[in-house]
Amino acid sequence: MSRPAAGSGEQAALRLSWEEHGGTQSARWRSESGLPPPSRVVVADDRLTADAAYRLACEGTAMLWRGDYHNARQLLQAMARRIARGPRRVKSASNVGRSPAESFHLHRQAQAQRARTLGMLLIPFDADFGIPLRRAPDARAACAEVWESDGQPCVASLRELLGLIGAHQWRRKGVEVPALGGRIHPWYGVFSPVRGEYVDLVAAAPLPSEVLAFDIGTGTGVLAAMLARRGVARVVATDQDERALACARANLTQLGLLDGVE
Repeated sequence: MSRPAAGSGEQAALRLSWEEHGGTQSARWRSESGLPPPSRVVVADDRLTADAAYRLACEGTAMLWRGDYHNARQLLQAMARRIARGPRRVKSASNVGRSPAESFHLHRQAQAQRARTLGMLLIPFDADFGIPLRRAPDARAACAEVWESDGQPCVASLRELLGLIGAHQWRRKGVEVPALGGRIHPWYGVFSPVRGEYVDLVAAAPLPSEVLAFDIGTGTGVLAAMLARRGVARVVATDQDERALACARANLTQLGLLDGVE
C-alpha cells in the first residue's frame, strides 16, 4: 500500500496553562483535530452549573474538570441541549431568502461553533493516560491506540476522549461486512463502513479488469479487500493518512488478503 509523502503523525507538542494551587500549572495539550490549546482556562468541579458552563464556553473560556467524571458527562450533555435550543428559535427566520449554498454554509458554521463550545470542557490525564477523576473509566487502551506516550501528564477535551473510547470499541468489535464474508475493524479517524451499499456495488458490479485495480483513499481497506476477494490479481491501495494505511494493512492481514494488495 502506498504511503503518503507527509504523514498525519503526532503534532508538535503544545502546552495548556492554567492557574491552580496558587501558581501557574501546565500540561501537554492533546487534540487530534489540531485545535490550539484554549488561552483562557478555569478549574471547575461539580459545583459548576450548566448555565455557567455554557456561558464560559461561549465566551471562549475552557473548564479543566476536577469533579466527578459522570457529572462532567452530564454537564456536557446539558451544554449540548442549550446549544440545540438556540438555533430552533431563529431557524425559520434565518433561512428565509437564503440559497441552498448559503444555508449549507451557515449550517457548517453552526456545527463548527457547536464543536468549539463543547470542546471547552477539559479532562486531565496522568502520564499513563489514566484519568484522575472520581468514577472515571479506564481509557488507557483507547488513548494509547491514538496518542503516542511521552511520559507526561496531558489534557484533552472530554468530547475528544469520548471519541477515543467510541473508536476503541469499534476497533475491538469490528463491523460485519456480509459481501466480504468477514469483519472490518475501523481505527480512530478512519471512516467506518457501517453502510454497505457501496461495498455491495463493488461486490456485484462487472469488473473492467481482473489484472489491476486501484483503491484511492482506501480508508479501512474494505474495497481493496473486496477487489482482492473477487480475484483481481493486483490491487493498489492508497491513502494520504498513515493511520488509514495502517488500519487497512491490519484488516487485510486479518482477512488473509494482504499478499494481493500493495
